[in-house]
Amino acid sequence: MNIILLSGGSGKRLWPLSNDVRSKQFIKLFKDDEGNYESMVQRIYRQITTVDSNAKVTIATSKSQVSTIHNQLGDKVSVCVEPCRRDTFPAILLATVYLHELGVSVDETVIVCPVDPFVDNSYFEEIGKMERLVEDRTANLTLMGIEPTYPSEKYGYIIPELVGEISMVKAFKEKPDEKTAEEYLKQNALWNAGVFAFRLGYLLEKAQSIVDFTDYCDLYSKYKTLKKISFDYAVVEKEPSIQVIRYNGEWRDIGTWDTMADVMADDIKGSAIMDVTCENTQIINELNIPIIAMGCKSMVIAASGDGILVSDKIRSTHMKPYVDALGKDAMFAEKSWGTYAVIDVQSGAMTVKIAMEAGERMSYHSHDYRDEVWTVVAGSGKAVVDGMERELRAGDVLTVAAGCRHTVIAITCLDIIEVQIGEFISVDDKRKYSLEGF
Repeated sequence: MNIILLSGGSGKRLWPLSNDVRSKQFIKLFKDDEGNYESMVQRIYRQITTVDSNAKVTIATSKSQVSTIHNQLGDKVSVCVEPCRRDTFPAILLATVYLHELGVSVDETVIVCPVDPFVDNSYFEEIGKMERLVEDRTANLTLMGIEPTYPSEKYGYIIPELVGEISMVKAFKEKPDEKTAEEYLKQNALWNAGVFAFRLGYLLEKAQSIVDFTDYCDLYSKYKTLKKISFDYAVVEKEPSIQVIRYNGEWRDIGTWDTMADVMADDIKGSAIMDVTCENTQIINELNIPIIAMGCKSMVIAASGDGILVSDKIRSTHMKPYVDALGKDAMFAEKSWGTYAVIDVQSGAMTVKIAMEAGERMSYHSHDYRDEVWTVVAGSGKAVVDGMERELRAGDVLTVAAGCRHTVIAITCLDIIEVQIGEFISVDDKRKYSLEGF
């Protein structure tokens, strides 16, 4: 199978654990078969490869998420990076053209899925059926429809012609009010899961009538000029030949704390205690200070370097405008080499804790507007500054002046406290260079 996972999101609804860099799909609140914590994207990838060990997975995402994906999945997946966010049709088109550039033929099946549903393995077994339906060429597009459990106002609806497992599609309906949703259910309607399957060549042909491009490089260069439009509006609702496969296994849309709390592996993660009077409450604490909860009913408590949330679960679904009002930069990020956590910010200075994995390295880079002072807290490694190599051990201090090219290479796991000093401290103040011989 050729699977494109759409990994977007601005990281507002699971604040303070999620942010612009670490969206909800990267928060490790689930557990794998060995009892290790894993994120949504790790869980989804594990399920895909359990059902089909030969599946080829590509993640379509923004530049800000690439390091986190590499941190959590390594080189197991390919990544198609969007130059900017332009909605699902441009993202799917770019990823499809990217696959074609990698050698996927026009006759092969491509299946597009969101990266963040909570499902069991039967979901991906159903996706395998979708691949076979595409190969039969009984329709130009094959969709997955979720068997509704209640008249939801949150989802679009697919009206099938027949009641069986596979049917041609009669109509699509936008998100309704509850009364209208009840009428749709009487017509055997299905929730639109945002899962699409098609021949690669089908989308290339369809796209040529919508977007003027020649190849991947051309499309990439024009990407920011593309119209922001969903795949449903641009393709699905204009296609007369569509079939839907009915899925009635486990499927949950995990978008807010109240839904996440229902599927978390543990009620408490991190340093926290709940007294016996607490009910239906979850605590996630990423800080190095304890949390004690007493008498809490149906609440979520989440703490990270970005902030602290104490909320009734139902009210937590309305938090986005309050997070928007904060306008705060992300204080934690996963990098391809480890993690980066801001621990103090002052005028003209910022202190960061860096934790590097053994064998990893940072890019060779420089900063125009800031000096850096590194103090090695634990582990061993080496630094390269303007081509000169230096060993690093616990207790070593290294000063890097603005303009100096530098990198750190971890031999063992390496913890560093970095103090950035300058009038202009920004993630954009970075120039990258090639590093030969190290």
